[in-house]
Amino acid sequence: APESLMQALEDLDYLAALDNDGNLSEFGIIMSEFPLDPQLSKSILASCEFECVDEMLTIAAMVTAPNCFLHAPPGTEEIALTCWRKFSHPAGDHFTLINVFNAFKEASANFASQCNNEKWCRDYFLSCSALRMAGIIRAELVEIMKRIELPISEPDFGSKENILSIKKSLLSGYFMHIARDVDGSGNYLMLTHRQVAQLHPSSSYYNNRRIPEWVLFHEFSISEDNSIRVVSEISPDLFVELVPQYYFSNLPPSESKDILQEVINHLSPVSTMKEEHK
Repeated sequence: APESLMQALEDLDYLAALDNDGNLSEFGIIMSEFPLDPQLSKSILASCEFECVDEMLTIAAMVTAPNCFLHAPPGTEEIALTCWRKFSHPAGDHFTLINVFNAFKEASANFASQCNNEKWCRDYFLSCSALRMAGIIRAELVEIMKRIELPISEPDFGSKENILSIKKSLLSGYFMHIARDVDGSGNYLMLTHRQVAQLHPSSSYYNNRRIPEWVLFHEFSISEDNSIRVVSEISPDLFVELVPQYYFSNLPPSESKDILQEVINHLSPVSTMKEEHK
């Protein structure tokens, strides 16, 4: 559809993947080396700057592979949730996926036989095939990074600096996937589509006492009761630091946009006054 094509071109433009003539920019050419969604490619390239490539490659592999969380049989839902909580990370689902992948890798190293590895996955209600696929995808991404001579930083998962760097990398690609809890009960209004969505049941925030106000999400699904999947908390300050100004100015009017504008005014009152004067 022409509307979809125009939207796709607009998104690529926001990601700095196009030049002024509508051709791929130098940045866009590097992004196109990755067999991934443009947002994910942009996040990986941003992680080179923020020195969290190792973790970002794991996230990219996990969200590209099939869902690693198995559908719990009737009567075992609570047991499955208890198992999954062991991997839960307070910063959000993207970080939880890193925990799951690292735990699987450690289990694979400890178990000599494939049967034991599969049993470990069953015990934690995880898909062994999905996690193996994530491992294959990650290895391919590492090869691409080496081929185009991009730096791969050493793993540093868990430190405050690393968590902030991962969030910055994710925001560099997924600033168009931001939602805000408008009433404190988990009704998330997306900044771009102005649609209300709920957290997906697989989210570590689902049925949690503390629901973050601002989140970055990997995908939005209408088929699953308007839910956002793979969700991590962000701050408005971090969003306005990394979002392209022309993207922000094109957002439809909303209370969320007004809040973000106040953050921008607070961070740079002098430049805002000059802009208003102009």
